[in-house]
Amino acid sequence: MKFGGTSVGSAKRMKEVAQIICDGDKNLVVLSAMSGTTNQLVEIADYLYKKNPTGAMELINKLEMSYYPVVDELYSTKEYKEKGNDLISSFFEFLRSFTNLSDTFTIFEEKIILAQGELISTNLFNNYLNEIGKRAVLLPALEFAKTDKNGEPDTMFIQEELNKKIAENKSAEIFVTQGYICRNFYGEIDNLQRGGSDYSASLFGAAIKASEIQIWTDIDGMHNNDPRFVEGTTPIPMLHFEEAAELAYFGAKILHPTCILPAKLANIPVRLLNTMQPDAKGTLISNKSKQGVIEAVAAKDGITAIKIKSGRMLLAYGFLRKVFEIFESYQTSIDMITTSEVGVSLTIDNTKHLTEILNDLKKFGTVTIDEDMVIICVVGDLDYSNVGFQAQVLSAVKDIPVRMVSYGGSNYNISLLVKKEDKVKALNALSDKLFKQK
Repeated sequence: MKFGGTSVGSAKRMKEVAQIICDGDKNLVVLSAMSGTTNQLVEIADYLYKKNPTGAMELINKLEMSYYPVVDELYSTKEYKEKGNDLISSFFEFLRSFTNLSDTFTIFEEKIILAQGELISTNLFNNYLNEIGKRAVLLPALEFAKTDKNGEPDTMFIQEELNKKIAENKSAEIFVTQGYICRNFYGEIDNLQRGGSDYSASLFGAAIKASEIQIWTDIDGMHNNDPRFVEGTTPIPMLHFEEAAELAYFGAKILHPTCILPAKLANIPVRLLNTMQPDAKGTLISNKSKQGVIEAVAAKDGITAIKIKSGRMLLAYGFLRKVFEIFESYQTSIDMITTSEVGVSLTIDNTKHLTEILNDLKKFGTVTIDEDMVIICVVGDLDYSNVGFQAQVLSAVKDIPVRMVSYGGSNYNISLLVKKEDKVKALNALSDKLFKQK
């Protein structure tokens, strides 16, 4: 069971989480840092990079002061209030020690600082479980979560060490650990990047062969469209792993695109649930899919479309390879691609090296770009044998200029590229056509 920053963002929320997890099952609970903490720690590290220990110290003091009221509200006994205050005091004394290192502050120190948020939230929460009489054990993620020399999770090590620690605490009913943080191949404190707590939960769930992995957030599952722009959206009861990954990649912020891969490989269902509405059914993601149904629409902003037109492309062997090599050399991934006899159109969402990419592409043909574009992704059972689904999608956007259409790359996705100003109109038109007419 993984709980994000907003789910443990206050003493009240932590108590609500405790009620959810104490359900009679043996549960492994993965916690993020309290909401806002990681951003503050990033800012503290930024001051230390800029050799401004005074600025860092002010932020550290401010962040520390925000924790004492949480301690006071969370615990009811004098013993645990003192434990909590001592805990906060020692963590922040440790953070202050970095202000003496501002001349030699590196990424290694930054990663140690960023790990403190999860360490604080899990210690506070585990103490609360002990105070209310639960048999809870804190399992430090830094003792079993590890990446290999390529920066990928060392799944064998995680499996062996985590199961060993659980076996050592047979009488425990709740195991609490940190999401996001780990050690790297060299034993240094590291992390799984943002979205890493979901990834941690998926990795740990696969390692212990959990019956289910639950991701608890402040939204009641994955919706069939973006509720910020479309009225009347509803949670999707069931999704295939591939459908969920497509939606996450193309804009559904509830889930990190890569985080559910370990669960998919281990064939463990993932359930997205709402801490604020624990009785809501949420969304179940598994290797099962609903046949003949379009499930959802999502949008990804900040897209740049690039078109390379070349007379030389006609029957030109190796042309596409040369184009792709340019993007590879600048470590820029491609989202959509369509080709014809005389050209290729593709999209990117990272424009860091756009100028260099365009200069290199001009060696092969005439290059034009469209900026401020949006990819609209329609997800469901979109196998080509489902006659008429493509027509439904395209007829929904018949009044909207579509720059590109990508279909057939997966059995679960049709992608449309539209201008930024047409995004909301397109999302609503697709919702009306695909969901509201049913």
